[in-house]
Amino acid sequence: MNSGEIKVVDMSTQSNAAPVIIKRKKVVGGGGHHGGAWKVAYADFVTAMMAFFLLMWLLNATTEKQRKGIADYFSPTIAISRISGGGDGSFGGDSVFSENTLPQMGTGATSMRVTESNQARGESGLSEDGAEKAREDEVFKQMEMALMGRGGESMVTSETLRHIVTRVTDEGLVIELFDLDGAPLFEGDTAVATPLLEELAQMLVNVFRLIENPVAVEGHVASQPLVLMNNPVWKLSADRADQMRILLEQQGIKNDRVQRVTGHADREPESRNPMSFRNNRLEVVLLREVR
Repeated sequence: MNSGEIKVVDMSTQSNAAPVIIKRKKVVGGGGHHGGAWKVAYADFVTAMMAFFLLMWLLNATTEKQRKGIADYFSPTIAISRISGGGDGSFGGDSVFSENTLPQMGTGATSMRVTESNQARGESGLSEDGAEKAREDEVFKQMEMALMGRGGESMVTSETLRHIVTRVTDEGLVIELFDLDGAPLFEGDTAVATPLLEELAQMLVNVFRLIENPVAVEGHVASQPLVLMNNPVWKLSADRADQMRILLEQQGIKNDRVQRVTGHADREPESRNPMSFRNNRLEVVLLREVR
């Protein structure tokens, strides 16, 4: 008898006996939407979405200084031997492009953090200027680490540290000082320094005493909300840069070390919003002696 058939057993030969019905069912395994394969795919999708939104939250919850600190953590500044399997590039600290003369950082090196071992080499090796620039890079990075507290104790308080971002460029060590919400460097739309800026100036002078390189000061301001006949941003940025020069000299820096004082108005905004208070900033540059 096939599965699913119904068989009736005739019990008429027995008195007062009800017929017996035997029904056989064929049990088929679950399939289609009753299976569990879709659950695995859905779990993977939910996990990926959770990771994505966690990343978005972390990017929004951290400050620029914190993100830079995280990036510096994964980009070690300590030289590692090529045979150790480490270094600041692939293939044990070297790169497949290390012998090419690539226009990066002005030295022909392939690494964003230029070191003597990473600079492109010719028949006679590194030039004298290239070697000197590499030494200056190392000095600048040591000063940067001391200032920001990456190698130990910082030279400034944690509250003051929130106003500082540093970077090493072809021009030298750039120390950027900027406004925070509720903590400006100047009083209103003036060039009158706040006690916070005076404290920052004292800190910079303490750092600049370590070397004798020349100094440049550059002022930047946020855009005005209205188009004015006499836009004050040029004068304001220049006045603020000059006020910073005065503070540095009052704190003990030599007058002849200041090479230039420049006001850039609102022409080089740091934020996409040109009227953001983040665009109110000063850049104090410890210039290279080798250009």
